[in-house]
Amino acid sequence: MRLVVVLDCVDADALANFWTVALDYRRGPFGSPYVRLTDPRRRWPDLLLQQVPERKSGKNRMHLDLQVVDVEAEVERLVAAGAGVVDPAHDDDGFVTAVLADPQGNEFCVIRPPDGDDRLAEI
Repeated sequence: MRLVVVLDCVDADALANFWTVALDYRRGPFGSPYVRLTDPRRRWPDLLLQQVPERKSGKNRMHLDLQVVDVEAEVERLVAAGAGVVDPAHDDDGFVTAVLADPQGNEFCVIRPPDGDDRLAEI
């Protein structure tokens, strides 16, 4: 079994430009209406961008969390790549969390686990 994350979007090709920068992924082979993004180190699941006719409406039922060491620097990098800030960095029960949206409005979080949290060793 293999996990692939699928993200609906109105322009898969354009959104691929953002997510390749955000995740340091590469475009992989796939046919329309899809664009496959792959981790060149093969650590993480592929992100499959699926082009659909309708725009996002309402809150995402599922989103990506990008765990990082420096939330402020990562938010700055992602905003420069085209993300928008939905909710600035704040303390969320010990986790420093910022909510962002990709250029097509799909929300995701940039998170720093609390000091001493084992998950920091994995970053």
